[in-house]
Parts: sequence; structure tokens; C-alpha cells
Amino acid sequence: MAKTKSVYVCQNCGAESVKWLGKCPACGEWNTYVEERITQETKKRPGLVAVSRNATPKPLKDIESSNERRIDTRIGELNRILGGGIVPGSLLLLGGEPGIGKSTLALQLALGLHQNRVLYISGEESARQVKLRADRINPANQECLILNETLLENIVTQIENVSPDLVVIDSIQTLYTDTIESSPGSVSQIRETAAALLRYAKTSGVPVILIGHITKDGSIAGPKVLEHIVDVVLQFEGDQNYLYRILRSSKNRFGSTSEIGIFEMQGSGLIEVANPSEILLSHRDDHLSGIAVASTIDGARPFLIETQALVSSAVYGTPQRSTTGFDQRRLNMLLAVLERRAGFRLANKDVFLNIAGGLRVNDPAIDLAVIAAILSSTLDVAIPGTTCFAAEVGLSGEIRPVNRIDQRIAEANKLGMTRIFVSKYSSKGLESILKTSKVITLGRVEELVRHLFGRDSVE
Repeated sequence: MAKTKSVYVCQNCGAESVKWLGKCPACGEWNTYVEERITQETKKRPGLVAVSRNATPKPLKDIESSNERRIDTRIGELNRILGGGIVPGSLLLLGGEPGIGKSTLALQLALGLHQNRVLYISGEESARQVKLRADRINPANQECLILNETLLENIVTQIENVSPDLVVIDSIQTLYTDTIESSPGSVSQIRETAAALLRYAKTSGVPVILIGHITKDGSIAGPKVLEHIVDVVLQFEGDQNYLYRILRSSKNRFGSTSEIGIFEMQGSGLIEVANPSEILLSHRDDHLSGIAVASTIDGARPFLIETQALVSSAVYGTPQRSTTGFDQRRLNMLLAVLERRAGFRLANKDVFLNIAGGLRVNDPAIDLAVIAAILSSTLDVAIPGTTCFAAEVGLSGEIRPVNRIDQRIAEANKLGMTRIFVSKYSSKGLESILKTSKVITLGRVEELVRHLFGRDSVE
């Protein structure tokens, strides 16, 4: 007879307790403990794939290492992030905010694999809804198999009958198993269903893609063990008010985690952005003040972005500091540096900063462009659109060097930038680039004011 016990599980981090707690001691969240009943079966669980291997220890020298043939996803940006394609037998987790495009990307991947048998399991949408999206994305491919099911045992049975080359689960929070008496999406259900799919992927060699929800703080919902057991964790980011989406890898056992992919959301699906710099930069004829171009790097990919600033007199007495896509605390630091080191007075000024394109930038190399945009808006003097900035600003007003400056300058040259401002401490490795590029090296913030506006300080 099955033994049943009740435990209280935190729905935020997965911590267990024998009694209900108001505040989770592990993650600090309030009112997240939910009672769950766990049934311990003494016999084999029906429908699950058992692992039976006569494994014996082998010396490391006797183990053959070979590069397995990866599955081409037919999506260049996704191939770059995965390291060349999907590894057979791997378990991938795709997370992101609601409506960001997770299901669209997964279905677009499934429809693009014409030569492979793909099983798309949808627990959130009906077959008719999936059909409508498929007709919009790729109406030519009608061979993709669609299954509406949430019970794990039935899903495993259908997988064994179909023998697919790729399985897509949308989403892991909708699956449940009869062996656990808790609702779908609970920590116990997610942990058990993910473990069963992992066993299937490793024993059969068929890759499985899981779509996961995220919590209010941006982390993937469910227990942290879910991110530990999968081979690849992909995060889909972007602002729903803009068309651009960024796909980055926070974990990859088969490749680098420094690559990112950029997509543009359109009516026919997600379109790859091969050169994001050309799209993120506005092609304007008028010379407008308060705009500066920064050369930034996200992961291993350099691109140029526009930094927009607006400085105006404070109307309500207390000056406002507002940022979009940039850390507001870092903006306050840069304003303090300008006031202390360059005589820039902002005691009665409102400062608004925006990163064009809906992107969020954490690269410190954008500091110099932020300062240049603020100075340009204050003086109402436009900065030429062919001028670029790539340097960090320290508290003492010095212009600090940033990494991979050669890649940043090369990207600026590709977009037709005639001048790029960098730190003078970065010029050691730029001998070959300095021959063909107009690179201006700076040591302090005051030098930037003189080069751009021809004055020593801003009063």
C-alpha cells in the first residue's frame, strides 16, 4: 500500500518544512508555503521510463570523446547561442515573461525542422490555437505533430508510440503526474515531471525543450533544481512595447554563455536581426541635441546603441531623475561626478535618460556616452551622428578603459563612425587600428567637454 505524507513546500524556492511557516527562511518570501501530499509508491511508477544500465567504472583514458552531430535548428541566432545546434539527448529550458514570444520561438523551431519528426506538446493552448499560429509562421510545413495533453504518463506513452526526433513541452508548469497529489505547477510536480523527461532524454537520445514561466523577480518559476538538472537555460528578454527580443544563455553545458541572439517580433513570427546596430540607431537628417552613440558589448557581441538625455528646469522644486534601460543609481553617480569635476550644476534640473530600442544596458562602457548626451542636452548643442563613445567614468572623473575595445572600434567603423572617444589607457593595443580610424583618447571628464564643446567647464 502506498504511503502518504504531507509536507509544506515554498512555491518560490522549493524549501520544505514539516509545518506551515509565514516567512520562508530560505528565500525570505511571505505566505509562499503550500501543503502538498507526496505518495511514495513501492512498485514501479507506470508510464515513466526507467533507467537500466549495466554501468561499470572506467578509467578516463578509456573513455572515447567525440563531437556529436548537432541538430541544426535552421535559426542562425539560436544556433549561435547553443554552440552550433541542439545536442542529441539534451534537455533545454526556455524562460521568459508572458507574451514575450517563447511559444512563438518554440513553434517556429518545430516548423523549421522539415527533415525531422517533431512532437509539439501544448498544455496551455488548444490544437486550433496552435494551428492558427503555425499558419501565420510557416504555412508550408504541416507535418509537425501536435498533442494536447498535461498528464505525464500519457505524454510518455505517446512519445514512445511516435518516436520523435525532437520534443517540445509548452509548458513544464502545466504538466502533472498521478504519483503526486498536488496541483500542476507546484514545486513537487515540476521536480518530478522534469526528472522523468530528463530520464527519457538521456536514455533515448532525443532532445527535449521545456518552456518555463518566470516569477515576478524574473527568475524561472519552480524549484531551483529545475535549472540544475537541465543542460541549457535560455532567457528570452525584451520590452513588450518594442519589437526587439534578446535571447541569452545563462547555462550551457555544450557551449559558451557569452553569446546573445537578437530577434524582431513581426506578424509572421520572430525575424533574426543580423546587424542590430543598424536597427537600433535612428537614421535622422536633423541634428538634435541630447543624443550620443555608445559602443557596447552584450555577451560576446558588439553593437551600437543610442543614448538619449533631456535636461530641463525643475518645475515642482525637487529635481527628477528618471531612467529607462539604465541604472538610476549609476546616473546619480555620473551627475555627481559632472558637478564635482566639471562644474556641471544640476541642483535645479530634471534629468531624463533613455536607451533607444527598449534595451537594458549594464555595460559600464556606456558611461561616457551618458555624460556626453547630458552635456549636449544642457547646452542644446548637437553631437555629430558619426561620433561614438566607449569608456567608463570613475568617481574621480578619470576616463577608465573597457574590455575588447578593438571589437567596439571595429563595429563603429562598420557603421561609418568617423570619431570614437576612448580612454587613453586603452591605446596600448590600438596601434593597428589607430592608423585607419579617428580615435580620440581622453584621461578625464574635463577633456571631453573641451573636445566636444570647446570650453573648459559647463556653468
